[in-house]
Amino acid sequence: MAKFADDVAGILKDRPDTQMVVFPEVHLLGDKDGEDDPWAFFARVAEPLTGPLVAALGQVAADAGAWLVPGSIAERGADGRIFNTALVYNPEGRLVSSYRKVFPWRPHEPWASGTDFTAFDVPQAGRMGINICYDSWFPEATRQIAWHGAEVVLNIVKTTTPDRAQELVLARANAIANQVFYLSVNAAGPPGRGQSIYVGPEGEVLAEITHAEREVTHLVLDLDRVSEVRTRGTAGLNRMWQQLHADDDPIDLPAYNGHMAQGHWQPRNPNPGDHR
Repeated sequence: MAKFADDVAGILKDRPDTQMVVFPEVHLLGDKDGEDDPWAFFARVAEPLTGPLVAALGQVAADAGAWLVPGSIAERGADGRIFNTALVYNPEGRLVSSYRKVFPWRPHEPWASGTDFTAFDVPQAGRMGINICYDSWFPEATRQIAWHGAEVVLNIVKTTTPDRAQELVLARANAIANQVFYLSVNAAGPPGRGQSIYVGPEGEVLAEITHAEREVTHLVLDLDRVSEVRTRGTAGLNRMWQQLHADDDPIDLPAYNGHMAQGHWQPRNPNPGDHR
């Protein structure tokens, strides 16, 4: 924890005007996912949100006097299941939001699946939300966070595999489809692939790391751009959030039936020769 606190302090020393510091997925767990039995390790260190790690991270945020997203931790739920949970602290060190990864990378990750998407307010700035790594592959994740009013989605990531190339595309697609800032913060190597990407609400790349080396990126975001883009349309044209009119018929979405659950999530398997 001392090393992490020093890292946060160093970032703020270099840029005292920094208001929020964000780290990648499972940052504090290091490279333990490379062990022979990483899940036994995660089970051993998991703790509830009332545990000492969560309290210690709050003290780091308070000492820094800045918003802090320290990545995600192994959270032990009340029922004993273990979640990949992102934490958000305000400059007073209070835990203001937590988010359990809804879409673990299956079949490779045995994390329990969260069920709720969240958003939180940063006073004098705007509204933000978090998703974690593989969540970016599911358009429902970012859409739900944006529907909660988030103007910025923090996508904290630990991708160690070649599919980072696809995630760079998905970061821009998620930003475009929801007209939000989408900030995809990936772990450096080893073992992460790096290549963090930060995207504006029209899909424009604000900054991009093209390597896997450790690097601190400083961004200044004008969150008024979200409302501007939604008002005039992406590229001056597309206003997706204004698509539905009062006299439009409701659109049935049978894939969800009101919620996601195994059994009605997979596409239909049409009969041979059925080309409907």
